[in-house]
Amino acid sequence: MKRAIWIVLDSVGIGAMPDAKAFGDGDVNTLSHTYTHCKKLNLTNMVNYGLGNIDGIEVLPKTEMPQGAFARLGELSQGKDTTTGHWEMVGIYTKEAFPTYPNGFPEEVMKPFEEQIGRKTLGNCTASGTAILDELGEEHMRTGYPIIYTSADSVFQIAAHEEIISVEELYKMCEIARKILTGKHEVARVIARPFLGKPGNFVRTANRHDYAIAPPTPNLLTYCEEKGVPVYAVGKIEDIFNGVGITEAIHTKDNMNGVDVTLDFMKKHSEGLIFTNLVDFDMKWGHRRNPQSYGQGLKAFDRRLKEIREAMNEDDILIITADHGCDPTAPGTDHTREYVPLLIIGDKVKEGVNLGTRNSFADIGQTICEIFELPSLPIGTSFLKEVVK
Repeated sequence: MKRAIWIVLDSVGIGAMPDAKAFGDGDVNTLSHTYTHCKKLNLTNMVNYGLGNIDGIEVLPKTEMPQGAFARLGELSQGKDTTTGHWEMVGIYTKEAFPTYPNGFPEEVMKPFEEQIGRKTLGNCTASGTAILDELGEEHMRTGYPIIYTSADSVFQIAAHEEIISVEELYKMCEIARKILTGKHEVARVIARPFLGKPGNFVRTANRHDYAIAPPTPNLLTYCEEKGVPVYAVGKIEDIFNGVGITEAIHTKDNMNGVDVTLDFMKKHSEGLIFTNLVDFDMKWGHRRNPQSYGQGLKAFDRRLKEIREAMNEDDILIITADHGCDPTAPGTDHTREYVPLLIIGDKVKEGVNLGTRNSFADIGQTICEIFELPSLPIGTSFLKEVVK
C-alpha cells in the first residue's frame, strides 16, 4: 500500500467507557443518542461498511456482510479532549490529563498576563466562542481589553476585534500567554480568535492561530518525516500536532470543505498519508448540544463517503474514526469519555472482519507504521494482517 486516508469525525463517540464516571460522565453515547433523537437518520454508507455491527452499537441497523472491517477502540490516555485523543492515535500515551479551567484561569496566570500585555482583560470564563462575542464584544471595543475564555478543551483563547487590537498584536499576546502557561498550567493550546463586525453582528475571521505544545517523540508523524513519508493535513490536524511531521496543511471552514480538500489531496498525491479532521461535529453541534444538526452532519458526511470511496486507488486504505465523544444529549457542554468507532475500507480490505473491542486508539498509528514500513510505536497493536486480503 502506498497511501492511507485517515478521517477523524471529531467527537463521534459510540458509548461510555468503563471509567466514564471518573470523568464526570454518565450514560453517554454520542452516535446512538444522536441517531435515536433524529428521526429517519439515514447513514447507509457507513452502515454498509459495518458501523452498526461494531461492539456495543445497538440502535443502528446491522448488515449481514459489511463491506469493510470494523472495531470499537478504547482510550488508554487520561483524558477526553482533542489533543489527548489525536496524540494517542499516533502513539503518544498521556498519563495525566491536560489542565482545564471550568471556573476560569487563576490569578497566578491572569496577573502576570495582564501585566505583560499592559492592559486588563474581560471574561476569563468558560464560554462558546460566538456567545462570548455577543456578551462582551461591545465592551471589548469600548475598553480595548481582550476577551479571555476557555472551553471543555485545555485551551486559553484570546478574542479581539481586528480594528481594536491588530492581528499582529493579538499574536504577541498569545506568545506571552504561551510562555506563562507552563508547568501545572501547561494547556494544550493557546488560540488567537480575531473577529470583525459590529455589536449584534460579530464574525470570526480566518486569522485564527493556534500555539500548541509540541507532541512528545517518537510518534507516527516524526517517523513519517524521518522516512520521507509525506503527510497531508486537513483541518486542524496541523494545529493539534504543532506542525510536527506535516508536509503540507490546509485549514478548512467546515466539514464539507474538509471533504473537498481531502478529495483534492487524493487527486494530487498518490502516495503518503492524508490525515483529516472534521471538527463541526464537535465545535458546532456537540458542545452546543444540538443533536438534530449533529445528525444532519453525520448524514452529510455519509453521503460524501461514496465520493471518497470512488476516488480511492486499488492499493489505498481508508480509516474512519473519532477522538472522543461529545454527546449532544448530555448535560453541560463538555466532551464525554467514550469508545470511538473504527471503519477500515479498501479494495484489499477483507469484508466483514470484526476486530472487536481494542485497547487503544494507537492501534491505528501502529497499523499505519506497518503500512509504510516504519518503526513500531511505544503503544498500540497493528491490525493490518487481520484486515488485508
